[in-house]
Amino acid sequence: MYEILLVVYLIVALALVGMVLIQQGKGADMGSSFGAGASSTVFGSSGAGNFMTKTTTTLATIFFVLSIVLGNLTAGQIKKTDEWENLEAAPAVETVTPVEEDVPVTSTKEQSSDVPN
Repeated sequence: MYEILLVVYLIVALALVGMVLIQQGKGADMGSSFGAGASSTVFGSSGAGNFMTKTTTTLATIFFVLSIVLGNLTAGQIKKTDEWENLEAAPAVETVTPVEEDVPVTSTKEQSSDVPN
């Protein structure tokens, strides 16, 4: 069920992007750039929505509903584990001590060195 909803979600998302991209903007006419045909409203004239705007609105609604449904399904699948659930003793960690031969030996002579003692 989750996979089917995810595929439908992706198809709706691609269709929504496509519908938004192929729509013409409100001020996209050539005459509107020179002041001809402009409306006295702030955002341009708006009449009854055509097929493109109604389809975009429907796709956006389906997109948001599917987003909420998929979010709820995903939230139900993830189980949080409690840190205090397993209180068994941790296995003992073996410490490694360096062997005396691995440590470099410095000479006891006075050397002129830039390294402070």
